[in-house]
Amino acid sequence: MSATTSTGSPSTAAQARTWLRRFLALDAAVTAGNGLAYVAASGPLGRFLGVDAGLLLALGVLLVAYAVAVGALAARPVPPVLAVRAVVEANLTWAALSLVALFAWLEPTTAGAVWVPVQAVTVAGFAALQHAALRAAR
Repeated sequence: MSATTSTGSPSTAAQARTWLRRFLALDAAVTAGNGLAYVAASGPLGRFLGVDAGLLLALGVLLVAYAVAVGALAARPVPPVLAVRAVVEANLTWAALSLVALFAWLEPTTAGAVWVPVQAVTVAGFAALQHAALRAAR
């Protein structure tokens, strides 16, 4: 008899929780890296992407704080469902607002016009992975 079944056995839920924590941790690491880059190099990155350096600095600070919170959630043996749902919703909101900003008010360089959708798709991908793992863990 296999320890892992598709009927929601404890080992399957435990594996899903492990994957959920990994997806949260990866999200936290990527977000922290992005945020730290925005904070440390907002001027040069702003010129490269065609985005205001002040906006990048503020976003960087926000992203670092968010990454710390997501990382703390990933460190929990059983991340709370409501907190994970909040992360999924925040990621989806970030992805949508990034695209809205791209078309509504940003005037990016070519690099920025590529970067904004790439990071939006990446963040939406994290949301999808986290949502699927959360469902499997329940």
